[in-house]
Amino acid sequence: MSDFSFWVIFSNLLLATRWTIALSLIAFVAGGVVGLLLLFARMSKIRPLTMIVSLYIEFFQGTPLLMQLFMLFFGVALFGIEISPWVAASLALTLWTSAFLAEIWRGCVESVPKGQWEAGSSIALNYIEQMRYVILPQALRIAVPPTVGFSVQIVKGTALASIIGFVELTKAGTMLNNATFKPFLVYSLVGLIYFCLCYPLSVAAKSLERRLNAAR
Repeated sequence: MSDFSFWVIFSNLLLATRWTIALSLIAFVAGGVVGLLLLFARMSKIRPLTMIVSLYIEFFQGTPLLMQLFMLFFGVALFGIEISPWVAASLALTLWTSAFLAEIWRGCVESVPKGQWEAGSSIALNYIEQMRYVILPQALRIAVPPTVGFSVQIVKGTALASIIGFVELTKAGTMLNNATFKPFLVYSLVGLIYFCLCYPLSVAAKSLERRLNAAR
């Protein structure tokens, strides 16, 4: 087992990277959908609804993602419900992502001048129509860079899924290290792969920020 070649180790890590990418995409897309719904609820004038959403966001932002993974994977089992590590990781990352994206987007929406809301009201648009046709198109220019930037945190957050047995890049690295006893090589490759996943996203976020020039 200790005679594993460089390419055998690297190819196995690349196979595990597929699941890191898949989990990141699920968390980003599903979290974005839930986050958009939370945004509409948070910006509404229904006070009980805004309070519930605020508590939701505060909980998922104020507690470690690792604890949330434990609660979903081990806590649910106390009620006789067994879920796979894949489902638990997907749900935990989706909920965690939605809380952060909802708050990021809320800041972007609130940066749109209030006169735009008044303009929408003056032509008899309801709340949903104002958001769809007036506010969100303007907030989008501001929201794209931080949203792309946050995707880096999602990719890195998938590493915590290894703690509940989900075999992604970090878990595969640990298994290969235990089999080959080559920690420097294995974890150097794991770090390199994470860098190759995250660095383009960071560059894209900076490029979009300059291109959209939202501040001006």
